[in-house]
Amino acid sequence: MNQLIFIGEYRHNMDAKGRVAIPASFRNDLGRQFYAMVGLDRCISLYTEEQFEKLYERLTAYPATKKNARQLMQQLMGSAGRCEPDGQGRVILPSNLIRYAGLKKDCAIVGVGNHVEIWDGKTWDDR
Repeated sequence: MNQLIFIGEYRHNMDAKGRVAIPASFRNDLGRQFYAMVGLDRCISLYTEEQFEKLYERLTAYPATKKNARQLMQQLMGSAGRCEPDGQGRVILPSNLIRYAGLKKDCAIVGVGNHVEIWDGKTWDDR
């Protein structure tokens, strides 16, 4: 089994339109289309289509009759959006995720094993 492992930290600025450049090494492994959603600790998490589908399968395994399971599904899937890099490797981040993560201009883009996280630069530095 050849599993992708995302590692490293990169810094890029988000422009006024909410676009941020995804580092080429991450972009190649994330694929032509990938998913952004709320992450833990107020960041944005990026998942490949395959990882997103696995996450969805795990979430749907929880009984819908459990309030916590429904709320988790609602928060994660409700926040999610598809991303497709443009010709310059930039993606438009959904405005709800920009607000959630408190992104300003400076962004830290971090490989975290099976996914990528986007942090506000100052928040990342303060951690």
